[in-house]
This record gives sequence, structure tokens and C-alpha cells, in this order.
Amino acid sequence: MGSNSSRIGDLPKNEYLKKLSGTESISENDPFWNQLLSFSFPAPTSSSELKLLEEATISVCRSLVENNPRTGNLGALIKVFLSRTKELKLSAECQNHIFIWQTHNALFIICCLLKVFICQMSEEELQLHFTYEEKSPGNYSSDSEDLLEELLCCLMQLITDIPLLDITYEISVEAISTMVVFLSCQLFHKEVLRQSISHKYLMRGPCLPYTSKLVKTLLYNFIRQEKPPPPGAHVFPQQSDGGGLLYGLASGVATGLWTVFTLGGVGSKAAASPELSSPLANQSLLLLLVLANLTDASDAPNPYRQAIMSFKNTQDSSPFPSSIPHAFQINFNSLYTALCEQQTSDQATLLLYTLLHQNSNIRTYMLARTDMENLVLPILEILYHVEERNSHHVYMALIILLILTEDDGFNRSIHEVILKNITWYSERVLTEISLGSLLILVVIRTIQYNMTRTRDKYLHTNCLAALANMSAQFRSLHQYAAQRIISLFSLLSKKHNKVLEQATQSLRGSLSSNDVPLPDYAQDLNVIEEVIRMMLEIINSCLTNSLHHNPNLVYALLYKRDLFEQFRTHPSFQDIMQNIDLVISFFSSRLLQAGAELSVERVLEIIKQGVVALPKDRLKKFPELKFKYVEEEQPEEFFIPYVWSLVYNSAVGLYWNPQDIQLFTMDSD
Repeated sequence: MGSNSSRIGDLPKNEYLKKLSGTESISENDPFWNQLLSFSFPAPTSSSELKLLEEATISVCRSLVENNPRTGNLGALIKVFLSRTKELKLSAECQNHIFIWQTHNALFIICCLLKVFICQMSEEELQLHFTYEEKSPGNYSSDSEDLLEELLCCLMQLITDIPLLDITYEISVEAISTMVVFLSCQLFHKEVLRQSISHKYLMRGPCLPYTSKLVKTLLYNFIRQEKPPPPGAHVFPQQSDGGGLLYGLASGVATGLWTVFTLGGVGSKAAASPELSSPLANQSLLLLLVLANLTDASDAPNPYRQAIMSFKNTQDSSPFPSSIPHAFQINFNSLYTALCEQQTSDQATLLLYTLLHQNSNIRTYMLARTDMENLVLPILEILYHVEERNSHHVYMALIILLILTEDDGFNRSIHEVILKNITWYSERVLTEISLGSLLILVVIRTIQYNMTRTRDKYLHTNCLAALANMSAQFRSLHQYAAQRIISLFSLLSKKHNKVLEQATQSLRGSLSSNDVPLPDYAQDLNVIEEVIRMMLEIINSCLTNSLHHNPNLVYALLYKRDLFEQFRTHPSFQDIMQNIDLVISFFSSRLLQAGAELSVERVLEIIKQGVVALPKDRLKKFPELKFKYVEEEQPEEFFIPYVWSLVYNSAVGLYWNPQDIQLFTMDSD
């Protein structure tokens, strides 16, 4: 590592980089460009190497910022890249390794420079640097072509049009990374950007026609999870005994300058986590999320979000309404499979949320699947491992469940799917359980975790809303799920009594001393009573709608019947307690008639017989419990920092100095 690190550290002394950033103008046709671009440099991926590269780039950039207004060398470099990309497709078809390799290198340098420029200067300054040409100092042409826009369009073309081959894999990743970098100005602002250079270029003009094609390509990159080519097929020439492999005009001059770095590029480094086994898929997903969460421009809605909201299944032959812009079709089956397989990462869960929430075609398709367990189980596993996940990931998983439980068909079907041996559920061996019962167990566990640790009201509300949506459709609840419902109620009841006692003592104390500020127990009591009422409504909903399907819940109720005694006369719960009280009384009397010392099996048998005998009209009807997920106002205030924190933490080969980040605090998830 040492020698490689020192070589990165030596980059500012590299004579080609010094010339690029120096005082001499270099024309686009100068042989210098072939020399500069003939280096073998698999992009470093470890944070220490990336940090060194960043520091080296900053040093080169200082000189370039100073001299570029006179030399226009940044513009010349970009023009060299743009001219090469025109032949890129042909080069891929002809397997022209060297041409693709040099074009990749040009883009790699542009990306490194652009990242530092965006971090360290205003958008206006950045645009100026793209307009400078070889003229007298400080002079630039206002009517010259817009290189920045041209570069962006070129990147979009490259991502969407260049066939994905072993020799084009790296340049495809680099193009996506450069687009992410182009949008990264958001990282250096505390507030969400609503008018920026990205809005100007991406939402109108020549980039706009690429919208649907870009979104489709990024989605397919995510779906395919293409791994990088093996080192032997790498676009970068491999090191020989004599140092760097040199080509054409570079021969004889590049030795010992940009020497072959063997820093373990993405092609040769073992993936640290599942999502990084495909850098292309990972980077594509991050760019897609960034684009989807751009704020609308003042005069135009975000076209990338429009594309995400409206795309259809390739099996759907119905015509698109003319009112839908940026429409396209994609294979929903492949997308569904990829989403099921990739839920270990925040970004895949966020994509699933985005699609379920915003694209009704996807939502309808998913809810009609007969293998929903493939999607639901990974989501439940995220919630089960709540201690190891960041809070945003848990929220997304929970909201996905809430959206799914809005559908009665889903709520029915999950109780028909029987699962065997859920190995990750460690509290109890579950040899056989329905998906519905498992979902209830995991949501209740999340509520209990939240009660003892984070005490997040938002989390509570969404958990309870999901249970409430399902409650009328509870079927054949597993005995453990039924027990946990009542255990949660027991926990809430104890908490209620404790807070009530504290409130009473506090009130007594306040009468004797007016000086000491007291905790707001009334508010605590109010919150806990809201949760208790919700739990009673969930139990009530199950009893009134599917009593005959849930003997285990009746059993658990009877076993812990004393718990409910204190709430019978409580003014906040009297109405909702009527049915629960009736069921407890009815079945208690039947058990009493059956005699003492009854086995569990006998009790369940009596319950099943009693269910038939209980007149349905004796149970009071309540309005159906239905909760719908609605995004809060200004959702971008949550999603944009979240998406960029994912980019910051998960993007392959991109490093930003944490001290420069303004959008989110570095200890946030």
C-alpha cells in the first residue's frame, strides 16, 4: 500500500498534470492529450486511497483555477473527451481497447477535477471555468457553446447508448459517477436546493429528451446487477515487467509518470457488502434516487420523477395517455426479482418505497403477485434487526408495509402463505407460521423496541397503523402472535399505571412546592392512552370481523383477562371495551361450565364451539380501521439529505471530505 499511496501523493508533481494546470494553453489537437491519457490507473476504492487522491486533485485544481481563465485548458480537456465519445460506440463494436481506455481516463480526470471544483466554488464560478477559452486573461465568449450542458448530454448519451461490455464497464460506471458528482453541489448546502445548475440543464433543453431512456437504463443496470469484468478482461492494460504498458504516442514518455497503479480497482477487490458486488448497479441506483428526488423547477416538474411515476410493464400493451411525458416500459418481473434480492441495502429499500408510493402500475403488479413473501420477508428482516439498521432504513421498511397493508387482498393473502423455519427469528423457534402472523410478530417487536429505546412517536404510529389495517383480516393467528398482541397490551397497561402513579405523585408534590418545574406527565399519559386505545381497537376489529378464524387470540384474551378489568370503566375506553368485555364474559362462562383443570386443547375446542354459538349481532359494529400513508408536506426536507447520505456512504470510488459536508451532520444515518 505504501508505494501506491506515495505515488498518489506524487501526482501534483506529475509533469503532464502540471502542464494541464499550468500557464501554457494546450490546443485540442496537441499530442499532449494522448500522452496525458495513456495511464493505467484502476480507480482506488479504499477510503484512505480516495482521500489521498482527493488531496492530490485539490493541489492540481488550485493551479488550474488560477491559470484556466487564461489557458482554457479545462475546456480543451472536455472538448477532447467530447470528440472521443463520438467514436465510442464504434470503438466498443470494434473492440478498440486503447481508444476506450484513453476516453475513460479523460473522463476520470474530468470527474476528479469537477468534484473539487463543485466543492470549492460557486455555481457561477464553475460555469465561468467551462466558458474560458485560449484568449487574453479573463476574457471569455458568452455566445460559445455551453460546454457544461454538452458534457452532461454526452454523459447521458454514453450511459444510455454504449453497449455494456467488459471493455466498456468502467467507462459506464465513470459516466454515472460523473453525473452524481455534477449533482453533488447539494452536499455543500444546508438548505435543499430548489434552483441550481442541475435544474437548468437536466429539466429542459437538449438533456430533456434523454429522461426516460436514462431512467430505464439505470433501472436495468440495477436489475441486472452486472459484476465488473475479471481482471484479465479489464479495459486497463495490465502491468508488465517493464512498468506501464504504453501505446502509440505515449510510448517512451509515460514510463514512471502515471505508472501502473495496482490499487485494487473495483474489478479486483472483493466486495465488502452485497450491494457492492456490482459497482455499476450500485452507482446507477444512487444516481436514479438523486434524480428522482430533485425538487421541481419553478417552471417545470421533475421529469425523472415523472418517468418513475408512469412507466409500465413490458407485458402491458395498452397505449400511454398522451398527457404522460417520459413514458417507457420495463420488465416488471425482472424488477420485482431484483427488488426482492437487494433489500439489504438502504438504497434498494428506498427505491422500493419510491416505486410503491409513486407508480400505481408497479403497486398493482406487486399486490397481484402470488409470491409476496419474497418481498415481504426481506422487509421484515430489516425491521427485525432494528438495532443494526439506521432509523431511516427502518422507516422506509415500515412505510412499505403500511402501503401494502392498505390493500385488503394483501391482508388476506399473507395469512394463506405458510412459512417453514424462519432462521433469523431468534426469540422463538418458528417451525411453521403464516406470513401474516410473522408480520404481526415483527411489527409488535418493533413497537416494543421503540418503547424501551428510541420512543419515536412516528414509528409507533406507523406500526400501529399497519396492524390496524390488517386487523379485520387476521386469520388463523399463530398462538405466539396472539400471545404477543396481548403481551404488548400488558406492557402498555403497566406503562400506563406507572405514568399515572408518577402523575399523581407529581401533582401532590406540586401542591407543596411551587418552585420545582415538573415533567409533563399529562402529555405522557395522553400518548400512552392513545396507543392503548389503538391496541384495543385492533383487538376489537379482529373480534368483530374474524372471531371465528382466531381461537388463539380468544385463548390469549381469556388467559390474561384481568388485564382488561381496569379499562372497562375508563372513560377513554368504555365504548371500545364493550365487545372485548362481551367476548371475555361469554367464553369465560362456557369454560366455567366445562369444569376445572382443562387442557389447552380442550379450551381451544370449547372456544371453537363457542364461536359458532355467539350471536354476531351482539357485537357492536365500529367503523373499519383504515389508515393510508400520506407523505408529509415538503418531503424533500427528509429525502434529499437521506439520499445524499447514501451517496456519501455508499458510492463506489467517490470521496468527499466530511468537513465540507453541510447538508447533513456526519453522525446522522
